[in-house]
Amino acid sequence: MLRINSERRLFNGVCNTQLNSLLKLRYLSYKPNEEPHTDWFPPPRPPSHPASSSRSVVRNVCSLVCQSYYQQQTHFKSTPAQLTLPIASDKLTAEEAITVVASLADEAGSMVALSFFYWAIGFAKFRHFMRFYVITATSLIENGNSERAHEVMRCMVRNLAEIGRLKEAISMVIEMRNQGLEPCTQTLNCLIGVATEMGSIELARKVFVEMSERGALPDSCTFKILIISYCKTNEISHVDKWLTAMLDKGFLLDNATCTLVLSTFCENCHVNRALWFFYKMIGNGFTPNVINFTTLINGLCKRGSIKQAFELLEEMVKKGWKPNVYTHTVLIDGMCKKGWTEKAFRLFLKLVRSESYKPNVLTYTAMITGYCKEGKVNRAEMLLTRMQEQGLVPNENTYTTLINGHCKNGNLDRAFELINEMKKEGSPPNMYTYNAIINGLFKKGMVQEAYEQLDEGLKQGLQPDEVTYTILIMEKCKESDIKHALVIFSKMIKIGIKRDVHLYTTLISRFSWMKRMDESERLFDDLVKNGLIPSKETYTSMICGYCRDGKVDNGRKMFEKMSENGCLPDSITYGALISGLCKGSKLNEAKSYYDAMIEKGLVPCEVTRLTIAYEYCKVNDLSTAMEVVDRLEKKLWVRTVNTLVRKLCSEKKVEVAVPFVHKLIDKEKNLDRIMLMGFVTACYDSNRYAIVSDVSERISKGIG
Repeated sequence: MLRINSERRLFNGVCNTQLNSLLKLRYLSYKPNEEPHTDWFPPPRPPSHPASSSRSVVRNVCSLVCQSYYQQQTHFKSTPAQLTLPIASDKLTAEEAITVVASLADEAGSMVALSFFYWAIGFAKFRHFMRFYVITATSLIENGNSERAHEVMRCMVRNLAEIGRLKEAISMVIEMRNQGLEPCTQTLNCLIGVATEMGSIELARKVFVEMSERGALPDSCTFKILIISYCKTNEISHVDKWLTAMLDKGFLLDNATCTLVLSTFCENCHVNRALWFFYKMIGNGFTPNVINFTTLINGLCKRGSIKQAFELLEEMVKKGWKPNVYTHTVLIDGMCKKGWTEKAFRLFLKLVRSESYKPNVLTYTAMITGYCKEGKVNRAEMLLTRMQEQGLVPNENTYTTLINGHCKNGNLDRAFELINEMKKEGSPPNMYTYNAIINGLFKKGMVQEAYEQLDEGLKQGLQPDEVTYTILIMEKCKESDIKHALVIFSKMIKIGIKRDVHLYTTLISRFSWMKRMDESERLFDDLVKNGLIPSKETYTSMICGYCRDGKVDNGRKMFEKMSENGCLPDSITYGALISGLCKGSKLNEAKSYYDAMIEKGLVPCEVTRLTIAYEYCKVNDLSTAMEVVDRLEKKLWVRTVNTLVRKLCSEKKVEVAVPFVHKLIDKEKNLDRIMLMGFVTACYDSNRYAIVSDVSERISKGIG
């Protein structure tokens, strides 16, 4: 009886409801300073049915909705019933659907109206019709059901975002406050979530600000959505900002999000910041797990802070967490990259003997990589065999690492055997594999074979990467074919492949060697413009080029720029500048740089030591020449003086060589026989018999 009375009231009120609904539409459709959308104000058209026919359709649909709803409503439900209506959606216009949902809300209640609403948005013409959502929500608000009104608004945002009307939908949600719909946290999270899913992070941020100002209180989920979005785009400053704001509010991350945040910080070289947040969260009550600790340990290992990584491991164990195979793997990988392969192997053996955890493919690959890096390919092969005996299948990285190791050792036959093994295992070679083979063939001088391998990789659908292009450019530079090297470089730029510092340095070095400093300068400027930081090798190549080209002042300026930018010169950099200054007869400046290098604990190479000492000998400043070599430790001193004496004697400068020979006799009992023979020969050729007699007498007496 209740159902029949409800339906009767519904039918009697349809006409009034339609009128009320249309009034609502006129009121709601007005938005200041905004062009109306086409489905808000449809163009006028003659009615396709008489008014009585439209009312009849509305009555029939309302009746069918109520019947379907109450047939499924055997007891109280908190969710809308799933309707199955025996009508086609094309028989109902958008305006009639609006009237139906408003009538149902007024006469039959919110749940019946919602059931029809969810049925209707299953069809495109209602799904993307904004007024339908607005009237449904307004009707629910009038029923005092704001929670369901928010549900409708959230549904509207998701569906309109599908057709690119996200901003419009968000604006309407905010505007609904004027109709009595106060912002809530759940809707705020929905808007931010949809915006970030659509890649509109800046829109999400603006929604956060505006909705918060209008009374929607953000919760941990709100911050989490924004933090995850900025992590995905690696915008560390924004991650830092929102994470700080979240912690200040007293919210904590869940373990999964914490892992993502820590990983993002570590991957972007902000390990210390990751540690700071980690400990701050623990102080606020966060309970870390093994994965959180392992992420940080991995970050420390990649930075090379192995000792600190083990300290964190000890802390983790003290907190009751047992390291798993992944924890051990990142430590092994870190130690191998640090060059501590034998220490890593001891930890590896500990895993092998463990009853709880056994090394996996990643663990074996880390150890194989370490041995290949040190050129111990036989040990790497032994591990491969052991791995296969354990039933583990090597992956592409395992094979590629071994192939690269064999290529570096010149064992191309074994490299090709491994490629065939890869194919049999169902792991076709990737571009990294082909890069290793191509590079190995080039180093062997098998240029034609290298290009054939490149063609084979391309036929497999693989795309050359920055490593491929770098290998090709380096080969062209080695052949002094700079023209084709630049063609390949230009192609890289054209197709948007990343260029690294190593590639720029290779080209700069080649142009510098050819004394084409204009091209070197252009490449150096391009490197900086692309946001790359010149390396020590880049600066050294530029300094060498300037000095070789006789532009010593430019070389000195580049040296100063290097220091200003925090890039510390090494003995090779100093040597390049010192050699240039010596050739430019600027001996005093050369000596000042030489002294600075010695004071910094750098050991000058033999060319630098000999060059500056010889240049002072040329101008007969023997005291300064002696002072230069006397700053060296004994072994280097003896080697340098022996070479200097031989060089002076080859140029018949016996008188200049004599003081150095006497000092050698004083310092070294076992004189270099080649040096002594050269000295004696030069003396005889110059008729300096007295010098030979004097030196022979001192040697025979064993003076010194």
